[in-house]
Formats: sequence, structure tokens, C-alpha cells
Amino acid sequence: MDWWIYVLLAVAVLFVLPALVVSVGIYIILLVRTKPDKFGRKCSFPDDEEYVRMFDIGLAWGETWKDRKRDVSIVSDGLRLVGEYYDFGGKTAVIIIAGRTECLLYSYYFAEPFRRAGCNVLVIDNRAHGLSEGRVTSLGYREYRDILGWCALLHDGLGNDRVILHGICIGASAALFAATDEGCPDYVAGMSAEGMYVNFYESFLNHIKLDRPKAPRFPVIPLTMLMIRLFSGADVVNDGPIKRIGKLTKPILFLHSREDQFSTPEKAEELYDACKAPKELVWFDRGAHSRIRINNTEKYDDTILRFVRQLDDATVFCD
Repeated sequence: MDWWIYVLLAVAVLFVLPALVVSVGIYIILLVRTKPDKFGRKCSFPDDEEYVRMFDIGLAWGETWKDRKRDVSIVSDGLRLVGEYYDFGGKTAVIIIAGRTECLLYSYYFAEPFRRAGCNVLVIDNRAHGLSEGRVTSLGYREYRDILGWCALLHDGLGNDRVILHGICIGASAALFAATDEGCPDYVAGMSAEGMYVNFYESFLNHIKLDRPKAPRFPVIPLTMLMIRLFSGADVVNDGPIKRIGKLTKPILFLHSREDQFSTPEKAEELYDACKAPKELVWFDRGAHSRIRINNTEKYDDTILRFVRQLDDATVFCD
């Protein structure tokens, strides 16, 4: 055997194989439900005071309106997915789409401004979350089909004339994928997106820079992205909201914090500029990623109310 073959084998054993093992581990931690209570119906960050406050406010909302609740479910890609439908007597419904790790209890927190706007509210356990079936999270690349299934239930089964999508972080990406799909029905009237990133890869890099600044990035991160592509069907490097936003034709409200370090403000501007649909970008001075409303409740809620009323009046947003 030639000497260079031994060198390649040594490199593989010493560097590539350990990096591959680490990348598989990261993928499993990020996106695979390895036990029933992972991504379950609980607070994801019980040691984070602000996060717990959001969760508790949401639980109180659910308790207040429990008499309006109806348990609902659909089957999508062979998976039984569950949700809760709150009927407030309107003809427009909103689907609140949470991000990775979050269950429908988390989504309660974002429901109040839509209720005030006269919307019925659907909160859902995404696939592989809460009480829904599934083991693998796909960062919106498969979940968007679930969203279209929920839209059909709201319109065909529950009698709503219109559906609005409201997504947070990865939920915003799933909402955009649904809204730009060729099969998206006309009764989906528009969407609002809090903290939408250009693609998951960039958001993940920002997480690593902030949380693990000394962690080696090559080849672990590229291999992790490869694992996501192979096992979740998500091309998070070459595809994402920045690639699809130009196909959107429905009105969109961008909600973004100037303090967001994961979906950075300059990237929000990039998304906004690439969008050709009726659009509005509303900035908030305070709030970390997915923490806008808790730091700007009145402005956040008033913005949602205005957005829904604009849809009611068929108002076209101005740049």
C-alpha cells in the first residue's frame, strides 16, 4: 500500500471520523425526538426568568379562554398532528406556528392580539413536538405541508373564510414555505413573521458564535448541515426564506427586534428588500430573538391589530 493511502487513513481516523460523530450528535440534539418528553408540553427554558414569564402568561390565556377550546387533529405525511382551536365567533382564523422545541402551550402567548382583532385561534404541536407524532424536525421543509393541512381544516372543516399565518423564528420559515407553495389556497390571506432568518445555517452560525465562541467550526458545522440535508430533507445552506421570499404574493408583516443577535437586523432588511409582495417591516428597539412581545407588548399588539384590519380593508402596505 502506498504511503499516501496510510496518510489519508490516518487523517480519517484522527479528524474526519470524530468530527462526523460529533456532527451526528449535534443533529440528534437539535432535531430528533429521542424520547417522548423531548420537545414536549413544557417550558423549554425553565431557568430563564423572561421566558418563564412568557410561558406563564400564555398558560393564563389558555385558562381564561378554555371554554372556547376545541381539540382538533389532522393527518399529514402519515403523522397524526394535534392542535387546539379557540372559536371566538369570527370568520378569520390565525395559525400560530412556533419554532423548534416549542409546543402549543408556548403559542398561547402570541394569541391575545389576534383574539382582540376578532380572529379565531389555532395553536398546534408541530410534528415531533408536544402530543403530535413524528421523530424528526425538518425546520419547515416538510412542516409547511402540515400547515397547508391545518389551513384546509380551518376553511373546509371549521367554516373560516380566511386564514392568517403567524410564525416565530423557524415557524416563520414554515409559514413562508406554505404561503409560497403552488398549492397554497387563495383563502390564506397573509402572514406575519417574527424574527425570520435568511436561512437556518446563518442563524445556527450566529448561535455558535455567541454561545460557543471557541468551538471549532470546521469540519463539524458543515458535516452537521449535511446530516440535516440527509435525514431531515432540509437544504439549510442553499435554500431558505431568502430564496423563497421573492415568490410571495400575499401581504406580509415583518416583526423584528434591533437586538436580535440570531436573525440579525441587516438580514431582516435583506429579506424585506427581496420581498415583492405587499409588505411592512416594523422595528422594535428591545427584545432578544423571539422575545419582542414581552418587551414591547402594547406596540406589538397594536401592530398585529393594524395588520389584521389592513387585511380586512384590502389595504396595500406602503414601502
